Amino acid sequence: MRSQTNLTQPQQASRRPRDPRQLVRLLYYARPYRALFTLGVVASLLSSGLNLIFPKFLGQLIDASFLRVGSTDTGPLDRTVLGLLGIFALSALFGAAQSYLLSRVGASVVADLRRSLFSHLLTLSPRFFGDHKTGDLTSRLTSDVGTVQTVTSTALAQLAAQGFTLIGSLILLVTTSPRLSLLTLAVIPLVIGTAFAIGFRIRKVSREVQDAVAAANADAEEAISGVQVVQSFTAEDLERGRYSSGVELSFLAGLRRAGLQALMSGTMSFLTFGALALVLWYGGRLVMSGAMTPGNLVTFLFYAMQVGGTVAGLTGIFNQFQEALGASSRIFELLDEHSDLPEAAVPVPLVRAEGRVRFDNVRFDYGGQPVLSGLNFEVEAGQVVALVGPSGAGKSTLVNLIPRFWDVTEGVLRVDGRDVRDYPLADLRRQVGLVPQETLLFSGTVAENIRYGRPDATWPEIEAAAQAANAHAFISAFEHGYETVVGERGVKLSGGQRQRIAIARAILKNPRILLLDEATSALDNESEVLVQSALERLMVGRTTFVIAHRLSTIRHADRILVMDSGRVVAEGTHEQLLAAGGLYRDLYDLQFRDSQVSQSAYHSTPQEVSV
Repeated sequence: MRSQTNLTQPQQASRRPRDPRQLVRLLYYARPYRALFTLGVVASLLSSGLNLIFPKFLGQLIDASFLRVGSTDTGPLDRTVLGLLGIFALSALFGAAQSYLLSRVGASVVADLRRSLFSHLLTLSPRFFGDHKTGDLTSRLTSDVGTVQTVTSTALAQLAAQGFTLIGSLILLVTTSPRLSLLTLAVIPLVIGTAFAIGFRIRKVSREVQDAVAAANADAEEAISGVQVVQSFTAEDLERGRYSSGVELSFLAGLRRAGLQALMSGTMSFLTFGALALVLWYGGRLVMSGAMTPGNLVTFLFYAMQVGGTVAGLTGIFNQFQEALGASSRIFELLDEHSDLPEAAVPVPLVRAEGRVRFDNVRFDYGGQPVLSGLNFEVEAGQVVALVGPSGAGKSTLVNLIPRFWDVTEGVLRVDGRDVRDYPLADLRRQVGLVPQETLLFSGTVAENIRYGRPDATWPEIEAAAQAANAHAFISAFEHGYETVVGERGVKLSGGQRQRIAIARAILKNPRILLLDEATSALDNESEVLVQSALERLMVGRTTFVIAHRLSTIRHADRILVMDSGRVVAEGTHEQLLAAGGLYRDLYDLQFRDSQVSQSAYHSTPQEVSV
């Protein structure tokens, strides 16, 4: 399925509308640097203006040399050469200033755009990330943003400079030789028409290249992040095939773009040099007839080459704009994404919650399919509530509604008597601590991971949180202690160690509402004892929702909610639910029977197990 999706993504993307006004939106990011940008444009214009003077001096140099044969007065020749040297020096100075200033603007704009895009991505809901591959998002954040850099810096300045040069060259061309000018200008409409015709196709194919690369990156990132699963199923060939398919699509699209760019380059080259040959032919006849001096012909040729060069340069700039338009459309697709978790018009601050949670006739649908329905219960502050039920009953979805990872479809979810949508999202989530089954640590140090929710935490507070989480001992045993780097996703630590660091992180955050999503189900017995002990300390005085697979771990919960098919089908204490029978009793008996079978198998000989 994944490879089929990748095959169609570039084709679908190429049909998306691209609004040229998106380039105007890009310029918004250059506004803070308009002073530097203006200086860069001025330097570019001055450099271009000096280049317009150069052919005139060159013509004078030719005439001073060839029309004064036998003369001993070298003054005109000397002055002309000195003038040329001055022009070259100033042009180089302004060119260097232009290059530095505009490069600085471009780098600044790209940095701001990346920060803005990343910041916006962090505001989007889990639903959005469930619908988009991480590799595609990172491709937009890196390569697509880099593609638009030339537009927000050098391309605009080049556009101004080339336009100025083109106008100046045309004026000087006509004043130098009106008859030769007509021959030269006849080629320009053909050049511009060709540039627009081929440039449109380049823009379309450039978008296909960007989408194909993003799709291949997404497949690669999935395979790399799950490399243990890939290797355990010996699926290396499958992943190679998927990635190769994406690379092949980008390769073919890149070939089409390269072919179009080569076609444009060759066409421009032929038209330019063909026109130059005609000018030399007709200009030579004018010199032979005495209608022009050799110097004027050389001056005209240089102005003609400047016209041809600026037209070619403008077509190149046009191509850059086409590529940037494709990249900017992908960028602004993300920036225009709106979170499906809107903030209240007049939010109510939540400084420190009591921890009362109430579900009033809550229903939640995902993708048009009902997941939760008819939830009506209240949890008092400080209570420990366990959620049990078969897989797919909706336990994790229920707890994910509390910090508003999702919003209810119908009904109201209240914290401290108010709809959770009345609170600022950040305020609400500061009151909630989550310890999931699959612990995610970031690729920093142990201390950085513990203080993740409280960057301002002091060192004694970090150590106290680690001690409460039964983590201080193993952390201190590391060679670098709390400065030990845990690796990407905490790969250098065991599952129990990662879980205890996650608990320390939650303890340091000091939330009022705690969500434990099967926090011990993937641990060995020794680690489970240590983690369970840490969790019991963490739960003291906090409203706690515990999703438990092992029913033995929730015997002492204040309440147990039994869920099935998105509904609460029973509730009570452990003893009450056992006495009442039903689903809870069935789950308990099943686990008790499985436990006996496991113990029996453990104490059996290998031959008995095989039988």
